[in-house]
Amino acid sequence: MRKFIPPARAREIQYVIREIVLEAEKYEKQTGNKTIRLNIGDPCKYDFSPPQHIIEAYINALKTNKHYYGDSRGEKELREAIIKYEKKKNGISLDLEDVLVTQGAAEAVNTILAVAFDNADEILIPSPTYPPYLTAARFFGVKPLEYRCLEDENWIPDVDHIRKLISPKTKAILIINPNNPTGAVYDTKIIKEIIDIAGEHNLFVISDEIYDLMVYDGLSKAPNTASLADDVPVITLYSLSKVYLATGWRIGYMYRYDPEDALEEIWKAFTRFLMVRLSANTPSQYAAIEALLGPQNHIKDIINKLEKRRNLVYRRINQIEGLSAQKPQGTFYIFPRVDLDIDDEEFCKRLLWKTGVVVPPGYGFGTYGRQHFRIVFLPPEDILNEALDRIEKFVANIK
Repeated sequence: MRKFIPPARAREIQYVIREIVLEAEKYEKQTGNKTIRLNIGDPCKYDFSPPQHIIEAYINALKTNKHYYGDSRGEKELREAIIKYEKKKNGISLDLEDVLVTQGAAEAVNTILAVAFDNADEILIPSPTYPPYLTAARFFGVKPLEYRCLEDENWIPDVDHIRKLISPKTKAILIINPNNPTGAVYDTKIIKEIIDIAGEHNLFVISDEIYDLMVYDGLSKAPNTASLADDVPVITLYSLSKVYLATGWRIGYMYRYDPEDALEEIWKAFTRFLMVRLSANTPSQYAAIEALLGPQNHIKDIINKLEKRRNLVYRRINQIEGLSAQKPQGTFYIFPRVDLDIDDEEFCKRLLWKTGVVVPPGYGFGTYGRQHFRIVFLPPEDILNEALDRIEKFVANIK
């Protein structure tokens, strides 16, 4: 029988955050021991759940026959709700045609990379970065160029490096704010500097803002790129997976800020591309209306819980000789540096097999992620303390 081999672009697909799960499953099968999983950014795997009024809205959507294929652009009622939500939260004025509903932010990422770029076009991506941006870009024939984020300055983008990377093939600059995996929150000064560079070179900006309200130390939210953009076109990505704790519901959206209609043709192509998959989850869309326009009390509770866990992990990591970390101002990630005679990939594999603690190595987050690993601080404090006890003992035995 003929062997069917995927093309090179498919063979090169890599998502180290998920791949470490396969290694964890192997560990559990061979040892009979449970792992402590600090690798996946899913609040619902821990002691978080969507607010009850959102769950009830989902149930009501099912009970009222919202089972059909919806509008490929997103249900009109949800797009209207998004317009109200963004106006209240970010002061952005949008029209119905400016909003597209997607199956989480991930589908928005794939749509942009599949449709907005020609083969070998370049996109500038922060590094360390969220791995699917690198993988999806390469899959669709787009060249991701990684701009450095400065660890010693709490992982803010190196604006001079962004300038140096721009070429005639560059089409867009990606901003992830707050940042996954570092937890950095960029202030308005940095955002404006990046916008100005995009304007100078006739580029558009993609702004991933899905953790915008998951911020600490008295911040109310991360800056919204579009509200600072003047005449530079911006595509903003958002999802209900994090702030609204609806990871498995697969609902998100993107909107364009495009005062000079520079993105008009691309936006039409996005719509046609989304027609191919028919529609996003219809019941989720009606629940999303309640999420965006209903009570927001749960957000304060999330922040209070996570800030304590952030403080715990930050303190304990920096007490371990051979490890160090910057203090994240947002998200639920921390990105420790490994200052030991071992690379990050080997560190994470040995940590798993010696202790049962699962963390992904930094190389999977881009060039500037090497010699680091990412910790998700979503679990309750007793679990985090147990994991950190094991990490501390493991590191002590390496030296």
